[in-house]
Amino acid sequence: MNEPSPLDKAEAAVREAEGSTDVARIVAAVLATQQAMQQQPQAPAQQCQHGPRKERRSAGEWVAIAAAVCVGGFGIAFASLALAILGGVAGIVVLVLRGVWNDMQKGR
Repeated sequence: MNEPSPLDKAEAAVREAEGSTDVARIVAAVLATQQAMQQQPQAPAQQCQHGPRKERRSAGEWVAIAAAVCVGGFGIAFASLALAILGGVAGIVVLVLRGVWNDMQKGR
């Protein structure tokens, strides 16, 4: 009813192989390995590290972000203003050149 454990089977194999030193060494090594494996606790499975960040931004970081957004906003505003002025100047130049062209055509 009671089956021998693998350790008992290994010990029986060692007793049978007492005459052969090579087999005894191999079996002894296997037994030592099994005993060492049974004594060592199992390493816990590595848990996923992709949870939410627990670090919070400091007040200084938020001030720096707000300053960067403000500077970027002013930069976009000035770029838009520069494009509007450039468009107006280009329109005036086109009207002046058209007037000069018309005057040249009438002068012929």
